[in-house]
Amino acid sequence: MRPALEHIGTTGGLSWKRHLFRSPAFRFSWHLHPEIELTLITAGTGTRYAGDSIEPYVPGRLTLLGPGVPHAFVSATQGHNEAVVIHFRPDFLGPGLFDVPEFAAVAGLLAEAGRGLELAVPAPMVRRLVELTEETGPAGTLGLLDVLVRLADGARGRPLASPGYRSPARPDGRRRMDDVFGYLHARYGEPIDLGDVAAVAHLSPAAFSRFFRRATGRTFTAYLAELRVGAACRLLTESDRAVADIAASCGFGNLSNFNRRFRELKAMTPREYRAAFG
Repeated sequence: MRPALEHIGTTGGLSWKRHLFRSPAFRFSWHLHPEIELTLITAGTGTRYAGDSIEPYVPGRLTLLGPGVPHAFVSATQGHNEAVVIHFRPDFLGPGLFDVPEFAAVAGLLAEAGRGLELAVPAPMVRRLVELTEETGPAGTLGLLDVLVRLADGARGRPLASPGYRSPARPDGRRRMDDVFGYLHARYGEPIDLGDVAAVAHLSPAAFSRFFRRATGRTFTAYLAELRVGAACRLLTESDRAVADIAASCGFGNLSNFNRRFRELKAMTPREYRAAFG
């Protein structure tokens, strides 16, 4: 499935866009856009997809996505789901804004967002971002710049997508990876055969394995295990379902294999993970 190119536009009276998005459910919408995106989850839990990353999210998580990073936020349950969403182009106040010395740290932060970043934010920053959804005119734009400066001066963000995610330079390579990631994110709970995924990329299994390794820095099997373990983490923290049931629903046909893979990736057992984060 190819990510849809989304048209963002701006908020009236501003050269960028912000809104407080409320919905009974955030549904899977695999998309990208040329704008930078800040998304702060303020209510609800679910799964965040960013490039080739899949991880659970909870309230208070702030995600910074650079231009062109495919992504989706999918809520776990129906109910009250809410997020502050801000979009702006790198040149929204004119070319070269972030090239000046006083914005050097912001320029570095935005460059790192090419893989997506998760940023730690204190409670005052959460409140400031929510307030920003009500501001307009000069106060709103100055508020956005202030938020970016504070984020750039704060703790270093954690990259989301793998280091090689952006490596396919040719457009056909990028399209192939987007098709593959969309296919896997939609079907990770089902049995997945290498030949089926290779067919999505229009490659032979051997050629696809080489292509995937070059693009992501790891094997297809290793990535699929990460994808499935990430989905299992969300279910472990948000439900009381049996571990065996979670393993099966995330595509692991063998419980011992699930336990082994989980320990390799998380350095603890599924039950220990639930006790620590549930």
